Amino acid sequence: MSPRIPLVDLAAAHAEVAHAVQAGFAEVLATTGFVGGPQVAAFEREYAAFAGVGHCVGVANGTDAVELSLRAVGVVAGDEVIVPANTFAATAGAVARIGAKPVFVDCDPASCLIDVRAALAAIRPATKAIVPVHLYGQLAPVEELQAGLAGSGSDIRTRIRIVEDAAQCQGATRLGRTPGSGPGAIAATSFYPGKNLGAYGDGGAVLTDDEELAATVRKLGSHGGLVKYAHDIAGVNSRLDALQAVVLRAKLRRLPEWNAARQAAAAYYDKLLADLDDVTLPTVLPGNEHVWHLYTVQVPDRDAVLAALEAEGIGAGIHYPVPLHRTGAFATDASYPHAEHVAAHTLSLPLHPHLMREQQETVVAALARALSAHRSRL
Repeated sequence: MSPRIPLVDLAAAHAEVAHAVQAGFAEVLATTGFVGGPQVAAFEREYAAFAGVGHCVGVANGTDAVELSLRAVGVVAGDEVIVPANTFAATAGAVARIGAKPVFVDCDPASCLIDVRAALAAIRPATKAIVPVHLYGQLAPVEELQAGLAGSGSDIRTRIRIVEDAAQCQGATRLGRTPGSGPGAIAATSFYPGKNLGAYGDGGAVLTDDEELAATVRKLGSHGGLVKYAHDIAGVNSRLDALQAVVLRAKLRRLPEWNAARQAAAAYYDKLLADLDDVTLPTVLPGNEHVWHLYTVQVPDRDAVLAALEAEGIGAGIHYPVPLHRTGAFATDASYPHAEHVAAHTLSLPLHPHLMREQQETVVAALARALSAHRSRL
């Protein structure tokens, strides 16, 4: 049975764009421009303008976007890449697919974003890149990483690149800056259906102001060349599907409005939860324009609270239940206590542009009952 109040509501979003999607699909089918073509080119132009960057290169999914960005800045097998332990597995998986080694660092206990000091302290001779993850809808402090690298020796300044994982922050800014903007910057994003800008399947993009980096990513994702049967470098097949571009163009026109609705819903949650015992509200870093891909709180006895919400028809979630250094794929003996605490206590409440205030009130009332039941068990 579907939850009465879902974590996301993709059907409501589709209802708003159904006519435009149907018309766009008909055009693609009539012209048979299934791979590349005018719809993809138009979306890349439109999203680059929205994202405030010079270039947007569509790829098959967000994981590929991270991998191709890393490859474009020169990461190769045997290199080390610094990654936060508190992120989705795709961030580290993209590193591993190159043959490089993900080196984990802890998260900031308040924002849950990468711990900048820990990242800078983890730099070793084999380090080639740092991947700050813009988590839950707000940007990590990339400028602090840049300042730390700039204050290091000349070897580190020139050797280590920052590759932003921007899969959860479409429309977010930090100190007026967007992901992938600025000299030498590069960012990867995902259009997985549940994202703020979601396709009807997989999709992703690489964002940058650097024309050379953009051209390299485009080559890497098109079998290593931009001309048929001309393969300049060893590449892969990772291109944005034209039908997905239709969906993304239709949704992009509504994204500013949808992000504003998310911000309003997050503000209402803040108000409703302000006096609720045992709930730690999300922290927004100063200077951040948060677009609330997720509204995450921290609660005691999280799994029991989640079960109680699900029993009442509320589709809450966990992002993420196991820090990467505790997964089978990336297990290490190291301990990252803040990431481990976040993994054990974080709960994502329903949040999407079509969430009604009455639904939020129902969610918070159910959460209050679940926490009261927890206290009674103590």
